[in-house]
Amino acid sequence: MRSKGPTILFQALVLGTACVSFASAQSPEKNQSVYLYQGADRAQRLAERARQEGTLVMYTSLATSESVPLTQAFEKKYGVKVQLWRSLSDQVVRRALNEAKARRHVVDVVETNGPELEALARERVTAPFFSPHIADIPSWGVPAHRMWVSDRVDFFVVAFNTAKVRREELPATYEGFLDPKWRGRIGLEATDQEWLAGLAKHWGEKRALDFFRGLVAMKPDVRKGHVLLSEMVVAGEVPVSLTNYASNADSMKRRDKPIDWKPVEPVIGRPQAIGLAANAPHPNAALLFADFVLSPEGQQLFNSMGRFPSSRKVASDRVTFPYLMLDPIALIDEDEKWLEQWNELVTGK
Repeated sequence: MRSKGPTILFQALVLGTACVSFASAQSPEKNQSVYLYQGADRAQRLAERARQEGTLVMYTSLATSESVPLTQAFEKKYGVKVQLWRSLSDQVVRRALNEAKARRHVVDVVETNGPELEALARERVTAPFFSPHIADIPSWGVPAHRMWVSDRVDFFVVAFNTAKVRREELPATYEGFLDPKWRGRIGLEATDQEWLAGLAKHWGEKRALDFFRGLVAMKPDVRKGHVLLSEMVVAGEVPVSLTNYASNADSMKRRDKPIDWKPVEPVIGRPQAIGLAANAPHPNAALLFADFVLSPEGQQLFNSMGRFPSSRKVASDRVTFPYLMLDPIALIDEDEKWLEQWNELVTGK
């Protein structure tokens, strides 16, 4: 269902649009005939037409250490060039939305956080699509409207600098970080109100807010950007990050950086997702890329790079802990509430 009005997320993202030139986009109706086709010749037809289009444009928040190998693997397999633009998730959404409002239809694929893609879906920037691999994605990763589908998962975990903190020092639950010994040693990502919403769902709102007030009193180092936060853990500037993406820590650990992570309870998971632009200039290439990413081959590539695939056909051996999976639709519906709580507690605004 379309939201009644703009959420706080969009009030923050939309800064206005300029008069810009039109791109060679397809109509939403024509693209839907591509996105929803299920004929017996689908795979062959899709690959042939994608090669004719020759290219696609993707906006993503996936780190270049993973997004570049992913797109290179697709290019090698299908001969379709990917123009990749990577930024923070809020910048990805802002760019896709502003271009759509200005009718400058450039992007074909958006790959970022599930809630951000749900926000784009509500503005009809993305469109429903079919892929035979959607059947392998759990229900939490496939909304009824199918205007995005989860391709991977991020888990909020505790990352630590292995030269400054021993794993056995870390508490079993987040409430253990209220011990005064952690004052001045912990960090948070500046936009993680979703994590707070997950704690409230798991613990109940009163317990979660009481904990968070105590946490803020510990004067955590608050930084914007999950990759940046991981880099600061590696540098030792933030010895312990409480809202680190496990995949970011894994990526740096594989490069022999002094970082590791622990699944401190409760572990909150959030779907990351892929969406296809309603006015994509290269709809066949866009859908072929979605097929590739959601296929066992693409999902195994995520797994090999330390990301957590969504598909039931490719299980990650690193997910050996219980977790609560967030619902992107509910997060958008409650975005104003949790953003206000977060800002009031973290920044005093």
